Amino acid sequence: MTKEKSCGALVYRKQGAAVQLLLLKHRMGGHWSFPKGHVEAGETEVQTALREVREETGLNISLLEGFREQVSYSPRPGISKDVVYFLGFAEDSRTTPQEEEISEIRWVSLTRLGSYLTYENDRRMVRGAKRFLRSRGVLPRWSRQRSSPLSSSPSSDSAPN
Repeated sequence: MTKEKSCGALVYRKQGAAVQLLLLKHRMGGHWSFPKGHVEAGETEVQTALREVREETGLNISLLEGFREQVSYSPRPGISKDVVYFLGFAEDSRTTPQEEEISEIRWVSLTRLGSYLTYENDRRMVRGAKRFLRSRGVLPRWSRQRSSPLSSSPSSDSAPN
């Protein structure tokens, strides 16, 4: 079995009291997910994540210490893929999609992510990111953002940039 490795980041911003995550709609498959890509020779996981976010979105982000999640899956027969995700903060939220890979970019409130995310691995990572952000005081211990199910209707919180 061939082994592949990618790295990326869940990118968030604050809009007033609300926290939003950056979602990308991929041209191949049409699913919504997070920026990620293959590790290049000589790169660390962090370098790959920062490069991929910049290439796919145009954003420079700051990664938060202590958040590192890994998911594993088989994208096609004979291939095993590990993806390492970090959590990053975007000071500037103006995005530029990488045209050959990304068809749309949206900032989506944590309360509205459910219907966008295709894969359970992504939903699980969002739950982990919410716990992490709560533990760092970015999200309140109890809030609507915390208690909302990940299954609300799709509605862009901000227009694609």
